[in-house]
Amino acid sequence: MKQIVPSIVALLAISAGGGTAYFLKSGSSSPEPASAAHDTGGDEGEGHAKPKKEKKEKKGHGSSDKNSDADAVDVTYYKFSREFVVPMIEDDRVQSLVILNLNLEVDTAISQELFSKEPVLRDNIMTTLVKLSSGGRTLNSITDVDNYETLRAMILTNLQNEIPEGIRNVLILDMARQDL
Repeated sequence: MKQIVPSIVALLAISAGGGTAYFLKSGSSSPEPASAAHDTGGDEGEGHAKPKKEKKEKKGHGSSDKNSDADAVDVTYYKFSREFVVPMIEDDRVQSLVILNLNLEVDTAISQELFSKEPVLRDNIMTTLVKLSSGGRTLNSITDVDNYETLRAMILTNLQNEIPEGIRNVLILDMARQDL
């Protein structure tokens, strides 16, 4: 009898905790079916390189509404599976590490192709970053906007040499430097 009561209490506590977690995760007391959450985009938490879709319209100075249907473009944001870590080497020693979190703005037509080419893209980007870090100034001064633009332009140019069509922009989400 002494072992039954604690077992029942533990079972009730685990059940209550599981039920509470389920309702807190869904965000409301009336949970939405899993298929409906999946169809509307659902939870896009941690995962491997998930594309995010958005309609983007190109409208510039002097554009007219008669070509607005032709200007609409489907854009996907490609997220790499992990950050880029670039060593900053001075005098044959690693002086600091720069950590970059990058996303790519791409056409929807090539989004599936990027999943299979992620190792090639990562190699291309790392080669570009190492070249820029050996130059010295670009990654040393991470608060300079001109350095951001140089970094973005060099990465974009090298990626477009690898995949000529569909990559529109390189987005720098996070950039941090740690001195060693």
